Amino acid sequence: MKAPRKPAARKAAAGRRRPATTKTTKTTKTRRARTRHIASLEVEEIESLRAELDKLSSAQPPRWNAHPDDVRRSVGKLVLTLVEFIRQLLERQAIRRMEAGTLTPEETEAVGLALMRLEETVRYVGAQFGLAPEDLNLDLGPAGKLM
Repeated sequence: MKAPRKPAARKAAAGRRRPATTKTTKTTKTRRARTRHIASLEVEEIESLRAELDKLSSAQPPRWNAHPDDVRRSVGKLVLTLVEFIRQLLERQAIRRMEAGTLTPEETEAVGLALMRLEETVRYVGAQFGLAPEDLNLDLGPAGKLM
């Protein structure tokens, strides 16, 4: 017959760990599958970003055409685009001032008339260069269009 264990021996036996087994539990399998899935998603995302960067780096950015025949038109387009951009800013500022009540009716009329004449002038000069109003814009690359 075995001798009964002492209380101290029971505590020591309770604190011991069971030896590691080669049997994997369902939780472990699920955790491993989830880790593989996340890793594959990360790889897919990295590959997608790499492909997009390759596509963007291979595309040549638009360059200014310095042919003598086109220089005049290109400079005209640039100047008219900037003038139109400033005209639109002035128009927005005038509207804000008008809504805030800081312009008298005479000033409102004068500003409106000046902006209308400036717009007509931009259209007229643009027509001299063969430019339509929708041609007056600048491509700022990753920042998008100017207007």
